[in-house]
Amino acid sequence: MKADRMLEMERYVLQKGAATMEELREHFDVSMNTVRRDVAQLLTRGMVEKVYGGVCARKNEQSLTPYDVRRLGSEDAKAAIGKRAAELVNDGDIIFIDSGTTTLHMIDHLASKRELTIITNNLEAINRALPYENINIIALPGQVRRKTRSFTGDDAVRYLRRFNVRIAFMASTGLSSHGVTNSSPMEYEIKKCAVESAETTVLLIAQPKFGVTGLMTFAQLEDFDILITDCQPAPEDQARLKACGAQLIVAGQN
Repeated sequence: MKADRMLEMERYVLQKGAATMEELREHFDVSMNTVRRDVAQLLTRGMVEKVYGGVCARKNEQSLTPYDVRRLGSEDAKAAIGKRAAELVNDGDIIFIDSGTTTLHMIDHLASKRELTIITNNLEAINRALPYENINIIALPGQVRRKTRSFTGDDAVRYLRRFNVRIAFMASTGLSSHGVTNSSPMEYEIKKCAVESAETTVLLIAQPKFGVTGLMTFAQLEDFDILITDCQPAPEDQARLKACGAQLIVAGQN
């Protein structure tokens, strides 16, 4: 029964090109823990690979841009994380908002803040913040990378170093034993600079990214003061957080 279900799950992903974990749970009418176990075994077969929010077929890897793949993730989870992150911002703050789709969800919850300055390389965040006159927007210069809809390059890093950032709100491809990772070499230096220069660092990361390793490690878990996620991490991840001294915030919980 389990082997049959796994083969059906693999066939389902290959036919669709990609599927979220929640989609697999609903389609096969099993628990989320069962989906995670099945997916973990499917990954060893080499036909599918893990992406943010689910899995995709390796043969279709080039047909999905990184930004589109990230859209597979739960909008509700990202919205909850973004809302909770925005609650950490005070009037008059100078903050850095990283590229990504989760950090984007902070913007609408910053409308009531006064004299707020946002420094960002996130093109979508800039567009979303434009209607809010209370937000002073500083866009990092550089070349636009369409796949991540962000500004990248050495000019962006040099410009970012000029500012006194109180809080850096960071996104990542994954969090694993390799640290906090990212899949874009072009964004690596910007992320590293933001983490190193900010007074307070906050990692916004949804549960599906735990255990995922991206191409490059731009920070270690110890480099973050706060981690915001959408549900309680596994016991081993909670133990790592406690050992690092990072504050864990689960969005939607008091």
